[in-house]
Amino acid sequence: MKATVLYGPGDVRYESVDDPKIIRPTDAIIKLSATCICGSDLWPYRGLQPKDGPAHMGHEYCGVVIEVGSAVRTIRPGQFVVGSFCLSDNTCPHCKFGFQSSCEQREFMSGAQAPYARVALADGTLVATREMPGRDLIPHLLATSDVLGTGWYAADAANVKQGSVVAVVGDGAVGLMGVLAAKEMGAERIIAMSRHKTRQNLAREFGATDIVVERGLEGIARVKELTRGVGADSVLECVGTQEAMSQALECTRPGGTIGYVGVPHGVTFDGQALFFGQRRMLGGPAPVRRFLPDLMDRVLNGRIQPGKVFDLTLPIDQVAEGYKAMDQRRAIKTMLTV
Repeated sequence: MKATVLYGPGDVRYESVDDPKIIRPTDAIIKLSATCICGSDLWPYRGLQPKDGPAHMGHEYCGVVIEVGSAVRTIRPGQFVVGSFCLSDNTCPHCKFGFQSSCEQREFMSGAQAPYARVALADGTLVATREMPGRDLIPHLLATSDVLGTGWYAADAANVKQGSVVAVVGDGAVGLMGVLAAKEMGAERIIAMSRHKTRQNLAREFGATDIVVERGLEGIARVKELTRGVGADSVLECVGTQEAMSQALECTRPGGTIGYVGVPHGVTFDGQALFFGQRRMLGGPAPVRRFLPDLMDRVLNGRIQPGKVFDLTLPIDQVAEGYKAMDQRRAIKTMLTV
């Protein structure tokens, strides 16, 4: 088959690779119904995250099981499944505590920007639907695999609850999903920080009540103005840069909480500022598996439509254009049809 391989900064190729095979008895092979490009894929694409040699790309996926290993018990061929980018057994102490992304057997999914993929730890990672979903639901179910689950974790980690005042730093796909999550969790006010009209419009559709275009000290001052000098109860940091983290810290009220899901690049903290700021922090790789059943039900029941975040759809053999469009901010998130 052909699959997406990143050779170096800006060098993405769709080329022939070996077909995925069962390697361990806990594996499954799925035929993807769709896949996509993640904002985190842009870090190595831009040369900001080193890779050792060619890398098989893709970690967001949904599709139909075609083969399972001899030890797989709960997943069977013919089922439509969604899985997390973190592969987990869902039985270890960390999984049972709700942090499957820190599973004692954790692996990270790769090679999903392809027609077929191997999923390790299939029983613990994959969640099956009761029946085969219609094609119209595929984008929304695909979004639950990572981008929605990550935005949901940002809101959950930030302790968003009924009546909360929330600020979202980052208007990429994860930030927009954080807006949707905050709305679903009952936030009364959701401040989205965005300078881009199309992203502002989608943020409002997902539930944002206010848009802040300013950055840095001006952005912090604007959030404080909107909250009568108090700051937000919950802040979602969905970028991973020093500027974004500093923005998140200063926009959070004392006693408030920051949920950070942007993969950190060059982020440092000042101990004195943390000490006197009195803000809670929780984040890291999202335990998407914890949320998957609920998020999939919300999609299947028509309550949410997270797939609207895909504003560019391309056949998978045009994956290089998908990366370029996201890198140049011509697209929020690219879905790849297979």
